Amino acid sequence: MPQSSVSMPWQSTAVPLECDCLAHRFGNAADHGVREQRYPTDMTDAEWAQVRPLLPVPGWLRGRGGQPEGYCHRATLDAIRYLVDNGIKWRAMPVDFPPWDRVYAFFRRWRDHGLVKEFHDRLRARVREKLGRDAEPSAGVIDSQSVKADAVVGADSRGYDGGKQINGRKRHVVVDTLGLLLGVMVTSADIGDRTAAQVLLARVADAHHRLALVWADGGYTGSLVEHCLAAFALVLAIVKRSDDQKGFVVLPKRWIVERCLAHLMRTRRLARDYERRTTSAEAMIYWSMTMVMSRRLAGPHRGRG
Repeated sequence: MPQSSVSMPWQSTAVPLECDCLAHRFGNAADHGVREQRYPTDMTDAEWAQVRPLLPVPGWLRGRGGQPEGYCHRATLDAIRYLVDNGIKWRAMPVDFPPWDRVYAFFRRWRDHGLVKEFHDRLRARVREKLGRDAEPSAGVIDSQSVKADAVVGADSRGYDGGKQINGRKRHVVVDTLGLLLGVMVTSADIGDRTAAQVLLARVADAHHRLALVWADGGYTGSLVEHCLAAFALVLAIVKRSDDQKGFVVLPKRWIVERCLAHLMRTRRLARDYERRTTSAEAMIYWSMTMVMSRRLAGPHRGRG
């Protein structure tokens, strides 16, 4: 019996005749046609117009060897966004996307060569400039988040966080004052915040030379404050909760990083750590934040809540 379909607000009613991605223009993606947009995570035309100029140029197009890609870049990005936002398995990729192993190969290549971070950083600079800020931040906020790990996570990269009573991994993040990610490091949950912060802040300070001030909670007190000032010329300001305060209280500056961590938990792939490698877990976080920033650049969309 034939079934009728109802067009959703985010679906496109017309299939585009061509795609302007590099794989279609210079690669072999034209052999597979153009995919119709149908999921809430699919990039709108406005998002794609913002994203396309910021994508890293493939090595095969710069004369570095390799076979020209055979699948549309836009469809591949939409597939990764779908996986990250809905938390599916790689092998459960819907059939209208490129084959799951080709999408995973794209994800793995971008992870291993740092392309996802490069793409993320370009988006962040564009968002900051759109809001009238300098592309490079001068202040940030640091915090951590412990999450349960799936059974596929090996014992060498998982641990027990006694304070949160969580067996899994810990995400250490630094964000700017807009809540955009500056750096992330995934460790086992038993790694202390101050220990991980020494490594993470060294990376962030090396990548962002204008960064001069970072706010943190009471878990980062002690010798870390002096170490940041001496090693990175970075002021680590501790924002403490008053002893006489009870219940939920919004603390200055710290709510910014808490909002970022809350967004990560809304991404279903990140509600629990399902990645075998910590580098994959970090890449998933970068992909989640690229979705936030591309939507900010393109403006509100009526199909999203």
